[in-house]
This record gives sequence, structure tokens and C-alpha cells, in this order.
Amino acid sequence: MPKVIASILDSLPAYRERIQQVREIILANAVMFGEIPSPTFHESGRVRFMMDRFTEGGCQNISTDEVGNAVGIVPGKKSKGHIILSAHLDTPFATSVDHTVTVQTDHLVGPGILDNSLGAAVLASLPAILDQLGIQFEHNLILLGTTRSLGSGDIEGMRFFLKNNKLPIDAGVIVEGGTLGRLSYTSLGMSRGVIDCKIPRGYDFSRFGAAGGIAILNRVITKMLALPTPREPATQLILGSMHSGTSFNTIAKTGTLQYELRSEQVGLVGELTDEIESILSEIRSSTGVELSLKEVARRHNGGLDYKHPLLVACREIMKALNVKPGVAPSTGELAALIEQDIPGVTLGLTRGQNRHMFDEQVEIEPIFTGLAQLIAVLQAMDGGICHEEA
Repeated sequence: MPKVIASILDSLPAYRERIQQVREIILANAVMFGEIPSPTFHESGRVRFMMDRFTEGGCQNISTDEVGNAVGIVPGKKSKGHIILSAHLDTPFATSVDHTVTVQTDHLVGPGILDNSLGAAVLASLPAILDQLGIQFEHNLILLGTTRSLGSGDIEGMRFFLKNNKLPIDAGVIVEGGTLGRLSYTSLGMSRGVIDCKIPRGYDFSRFGAAGGIAILNRVITKMLALPTPREPATQLILGSMHSGTSFNTIAKTGTLQYELRSEQVGLVGELTDEIESILSEIRSSTGVELSLKEVARRHNGGLDYKHPLLVACREIMKALNVKPGVAPSTGELAALIEQDIPGVTLGLTRGQNRHMFDEQVEIEPIFTGLAQLIAVLQAMDGGICHEEA
């Protein structure tokens, strides 16, 4: 085991205990972030709040960019490089949703608190946490609150930052509220698509034997579900939503189907997407309806090897904290790091439930174990673990 890791492991019990001293700051930030509506493409309220927290925390070079990302830098002792710590600021909840966050004895409850208000709160609280622990890294630490992460946002915030940033980045951590033990270091191949159906004016329903947009989309779904999706390598077709029609007695003239394809097999998502295009072409020809497919997000397979020194360090840190690693590929912002060949992982902070429901919950006490884990991984990166030989 590298000496840098052995030293970090010895410090973990003290980290967990001392981080408790900034408990109120972390929880207050979680509540305040949670109560600011932040649907994808409308994150400006949280961006302003994040930048205010960076200012209070003494960050340098606080700024935003063309896509609204919030950026602050915690300067290192030697500024010999940069490590990025990122949390996405958007949630899947509309502005009209009641965003009240309730603080209970052992957990927080509210829409978006798990994904990803807690992650944003930790990012905002990190200067206070480091100050409490008396830690200053050798590297500069880039704190990045990203926009346009979820759904059709297609991790644009992170991609834009990495493409336009001029600072050399040695490694990165993506922080998510859930789940403690999460250890993502690879990216799934993934495609999100929107299929639009439109019945042309004057359409002869009797001739083509179709009962409107709902029936047409049902035909599409039946053929999509018949596509080969192997269990190994793991491949999945998710039918996310379908919208069509207006009333009981009116034939639906339009319809929309949203879906997601995922696969661990390189190239399979592209092949299946081509198959879906063929399905739409066949149904267009046989029915005369208008069908179109728009891809709104894409990820490519890639990532670190299981034996990479960073992952060895992560597993040792989790073992010392009695946290069981849960290895799962990511379709989130880690994919943007992988695209740029930046070593990185996604880590979860605590246990939670009801993800993407109005009563999302996070447990409070495990947060401090999650934070001890996060600080230790950042220290390992700062010590050069990402550039050691496997």
C-alpha cells in the first residue's frame, strides 16, 4: 500500500469526528439549496447562491460562464496542478413544485434533496470543512457547480467547462447525494431519444388500419421491445414516458415517446439506435404517418481499469470506514471526464430513498462518513495516486 494511503487511513476516524463540528453549516446549505427550484436549463437561482457561498468560503477566481456553471477555486500550497470537485445543480422538478425541505431527527425530506441538493451543499461547504480539518492541498481545487446535467441537458455544463477551461486538470470527483458506497469509474454507452408521431391532415384511418397516435406509438413500442438486449454485457431499454391524446372521444393526432438505451457493450447503443430508425421507417411506409427521432443525449463506453491505483485507494478508504463499495457504471458527468481522459470517480455521500419523488429523503448521520471518504479520496489524488503505475 502506498505510504500516502496508509497515512490517510490513519486519519479517517478523526476526520469523521471533526467534520461533525460543521454539521449545521452543511445541513443549512442542504436546506437552502433544496428550497431553490432548479429544473434543467433554469438553474440560475442555485448558481447565484453557490457563488455567494464560494465568496463566504474565501474561494478565488469565482465566476460563471456562458452555460451558467458556478466556479470557485480553493488555492493549493504549491498550485502544482488542479483537481476538480463537481456537483450538478439541476433537478428533475419543475419550478411550480413545492420545494420545502423538512428537517427531521435523522433525515431531510424534500424534492431533489438526494439528487442533488446535498451534493451541491457539500460543494458549497467544502472550504469550511477543509478549514475545520486544517487541510490545504498541494493542488488547486476547482469547485464546480454544473448546469444542464440531467435529461436533455446532456451534461452540457461539465462538457462546456472541460472544453473551454484552460487549466490543466489532473483528476476529478463527481459528488452525488446518494448512495454511500457508490463507486463509479466507467461510463455506459447511452442514448436518450424522443420519438414524435404526427397524423397528417386528411389521414384515412380505415385505409391504414391505425387508430391514431396512441396506436402508432404502441406499434413502435412493440417492435422496440422485440429488439435483442443481451443480459451480458448488460443492456437495457427504458421506456420513460409517452404523451398522446386530449380526450375520450377524439382520436389522438400527435404523440411523443421518450426512451433511453444503455449498454456495457461498446458500439451496441449505436446499433440499436439504427434498428429503431429502421422501425420508424417501416411504420412510416406502411401507415403514412409522420414519425421522427431526435437524440437528445449520448454517452460513450470508457473509464478506468479495476486495478487502477485510484480505485485501489478508494476501496481501501471505504474498507477503513466500513463502507461496502457499490460499483456501477455512470451515465452522468463522469462521462465527460472520461471523454477528456481525466482520471475520476463518482462518489455518493449518504443513504437515501424515494429518488426523484416529491418526498426524497437523505439520512443525516451517514453524511459524515461520506464526507470523510470524500476528503480522503481528494487527499489521495493530491498525493499523486492517479499517476502511479497499476
